Amino acid sequence: MIAFLTGKVAEKTGAYAVLDVGGVGYCVAMSTGSLAALPAEGDEVTVHTYLHVREDEMSLFGFDNVAEKALFGKLITVSGVGPKVALAALSSYSPDALVDAIAREDVALISSVPGIGKKTAQRMILDLKDKLGVPGEIGASTAGSATVDAATAAREALLAMGFTSPEIVSAMKGYDGAADDTQAVVKHALRRLGGGGVR
Repeated sequence: MIAFLTGKVAEKTGAYAVLDVGGVGYCVAMSTGSLAALPAEGDEVTVHTYLHVREDEMSLFGFDNVAEKALFGKLITVSGVGPKVALAALSSYSPDALVDAIAREDVALISSVPGIGKKTAQRMILDLKDKLGVPGEIGASTAGSATVDAATAAREALLAMGFTSPEIVSAMKGYDGAADDTQAVVKHALRRLGGGGVR
């Protein structure tokens, strides 16, 4: 599985970006929020990715941050929600807003996403409410639970990348940055994992 790509932005459209990685152009479908966060064409960027493989097609989906990728991974576990529908949901609402809607069982909001009807929205709530927990597990929602939420979201993201729980526990040790910055926690862990600092 392709976990991430680092390369230059060769092209941006309203639905996807093309990344030039060592002379190879990767077409990556992204949410509107992630596309907006990309730098200008010609600049280098790292995009977290999910490779969807079918018998007749391979599609690459990209994300500006690991929290969005983690939520995408949970959305596609719901029957009737494929990668394209999950991306439409992330283009319609932020990860925090989607988690909040699922927690509040807001069928109307969820079913307003293109490709998601009332029954699918109800299935999403049923399947994901317990997995996602309270709003804030994807992004910190309250100051009082910021540290716990950031750590939880970081663990979820690293698990989605394929790391084991023991590896993640070791990799997250020694983090001394902002307690509510999920991305900073993940970057710290990835540096240790990639640099051989985890034993």
